[in-house]
Amino acid sequence: MRIIYRRRPKKIDASAQYKVNRQIRAPEVRVIDENGNQLGVLATMKAIQTAEEHGLDLVEVNPQALPPVTKIMDYGKFKYEKEKEMSKQKAHQKKFEVKGVRLSSRIGQHDLDIRKAQALNFLQEGHKVQVELIVRGRERQFSEISKDVIKNFVNLINVELPVKMEQTITKQGNKFSCLVARQ
Repeated sequence: MRIIYRRRPKKIDASAQYKVNRQIRAPEVRVIDENGNQLGVLATMKAIQTAEEHGLDLVEVNPQALPPVTKIMDYGKFKYEKEKEMSKQKAHQKKFEVKGVRLSSRIGQHDLDIRKAQALNFLQEGHKVQVELIVRGRERQFSEISKDVIKNFVNLINVELPVKMEQTITKQGNKFSCLVARQ
């Protein structure tokens, strides 16, 4: 019996995409100094020496250009600011989950009220709610009843909290579902 191990894909570091100093393999590069002034096209080794004279690094900013564009800068500071920018973008992302509420076509009023309270709680927390209704047996022939139950449920929620249907009622196999979010 042979055991196969699968390698996990390596996470790509934001700073790994930039070549620095001796990692740059192009014979000549277009150089921009730390003030943003263009120094022109130089041999790579000459550009690295120029950067070292200033006590900075030569960083390849645009490798697709001919010749590649490099900039003389403090690479540590550049990397720090890129990571800070990435974490800022991550913090501004909206974080929400899709919570589910399951109904049935023969649901009683008390059970419907409980599901409504759950859905309202999820929506007030900022999550989206997926309303599902699974049909069994003879219920499959009466799909309009199932759709009406879902519509009535969404209207019940809408009375207490303004919501919108992000995804209309769809049928997948023996399940009707729709996605509801807060307006």
